[in-house]
Amino acid sequence: MARRQRNKEGMSLDYLRSPVVCVLGHVDTGKTKILDKIRHTNVQDGEAGGITQQIGATFVPEDAIRAQTKMVKEFVKTEIKLPGLLIIDTPGHESFSNLRSRGSSMCDLAILVVDIMHGLEPQTLESLGLLRKGNTPFVVALNKIDRLFDWRRMPTSSVKEAVKKQNKNTKDEFDERVKGVVTEFAEQGLNVALFWEKVDFTDYVPLVPTSAHTGDGMGDLISLLVTYSQGVLAPKLMLSEELEAIVLEVKVIAGLGTTVDVILRNGILKEGDTLVLTGTEGPFSTQARALLMPQPLRELRVKNAYVNHKAIIASQGVKITGKDLEKTLAGTPIFVAKKPDEIEVLKDEASKVVSSMLSAIKLQERGVYVQASTLGSLEALLAFLKQSKIPYCGVNIGPVHKRDVMKASVMLEHDSQWAVILAFDVKVEREAQEIADNVGVKIFTADIIYHLFDNFLLHRKELHDRQRRQHEAMAIFPCKLRILPNCVFNTRDPIVVGVVVEAGLIKKGTVLTIPSKSFVDVGVVSSLEVNHKQVDIAHKGVEVCIKIEPTGGEAPKLYGRHFDHTDLLVSKVGTNPLSLTAANHRPFSRHSVALLSICL
Repeated sequence: MARRQRNKEGMSLDYLRSPVVCVLGHVDTGKTKILDKIRHTNVQDGEAGGITQQIGATFVPEDAIRAQTKMVKEFVKTEIKLPGLLIIDTPGHESFSNLRSRGSSMCDLAILVVDIMHGLEPQTLESLGLLRKGNTPFVVALNKIDRLFDWRRMPTSSVKEAVKKQNKNTKDEFDERVKGVVTEFAEQGLNVALFWEKVDFTDYVPLVPTSAHTGDGMGDLISLLVTYSQGVLAPKLMLSEELEAIVLEVKVIAGLGTTVDVILRNGILKEGDTLVLTGTEGPFSTQARALLMPQPLRELRVKNAYVNHKAIIASQGVKITGKDLEKTLAGTPIFVAKKPDEIEVLKDEASKVVSSMLSAIKLQERGVYVQASTLGSLEALLAFLKQSKIPYCGVNIGPVHKRDVMKASVMLEHDSQWAVILAFDVKVEREAQEIADNVGVKIFTADIIYHLFDNFLLHRKELHDRQRRQHEAMAIFPCKLRILPNCVFNTRDPIVVGVVVEAGLIKKGTVLTIPSKSFVDVGVVSSLEVNHKQVDIAHKGVEVCIKIEPTGGEAPKLYGRHFDHTDLLVSKVGTNPLSLTAANHRPFSRHSVALLSICL
């Protein structure tokens, strides 16, 4: 569109937006603590210009950056060209880690938090893979340096000076642990170096030692983010009038109705703008009635916690109110139509974004049906299913409707174990649940992926056990029996003899045949006794007394004439004649039984 081209040409390095910074890392490495340390600076002093808690993000304005970096001498005189930093509060939020909005990630820069005491851990490696896949630049925060033996806190000095002033033992341990982390990164194919070392940081990832607990290194981390953003990243951070935003969450707020929490990455959003969003029933347009942002932290407790804004410039977190917002899909982009004739064009674009993402998902012919609340959570769930080797035949976003149940019910004709809907963080409509109960489709709902997975595995096990019990009586297992010559109690109709199970297992309903006599059928086992007690089954090595009755339509066989103790008895593997009528019983061929006896 011509307007987009004009907006692109009007971008300048003189006007930069705030970079969107994501925090990633393993559990318990101090991600939240770092955010808390950044967030609570100046709050105790009660400064109104302190850090403001945004919708789904923490916005660090210029004056807060100055206050946090005053101990970094090299940075004090640096001109800050950025309005601030927008740090995402939900580290690794699926909407940011998975969604690619028009070819680029919503995240401009990342902080990868690594515990200096533990090095690279499983989730750290996952986060690293995520960053490399998205080609996202990042800084490593080597956290928890206060855990080093005899570490002396110096939050008012730069971390370089703090390390220099430590005791020899502390410095030696620091050097040793840093060397270990550098080696671990090298094993992953990445060069990292302490940020004060004289290396080319276009080839190296900077390593910033920090302590979110004592505050050591926090100023260095923020100054590095600002320097990198307004230096190397400046061309990517040029402010444009073209809106680039993503829906983070859809929430119902008392007094406001349904609202959408949005991360505004680029552009300017104004009250009254015509928005084009992606809904559960397709793209739709609505008007932005109000643009809300929280008041400064010291005033968050007042009843009217939100302030209305006429216009908001990127990058910011904003809450939007409007009509029909309950239909909005989280994780999808937002478009603004400046003219009425743009609405339909942008609707097509919105549907193409979702369609292209859904079409990129490779489906199997047979598998479960997957439903999720956002595109990001859908991708996360599918990645988990793929890892767990569970196939999926269909996917959708939003609440579970009647049509989803009908699509999943197709699996009932092929394999009932896959007639399942895995609904992650979505509602199930009453009509859909009723139809599912009637046709036999199982719907599992959960807010945690692992719970969904566990419920499905339990269902499969129950289904398998039930089918096994149903067909247990029909199954005949291979067995090889040797007759005990001194235990022949009746020689004809029924034959009652003692045998030892030499291989396999024998159970009631087993048809016995004699390979040495051209596979002549002896009869069917009608009962088994061990030590004068009735049993259902006898395994290898067990001596058991069996009663053999003639099969329908055949003359009874006589022990001593047709066979004796020198002949081996083997089972005729097929369907249990006691569980089926003679009419529909089709025994296996003699060739099959011969193969079986050879195997035994």
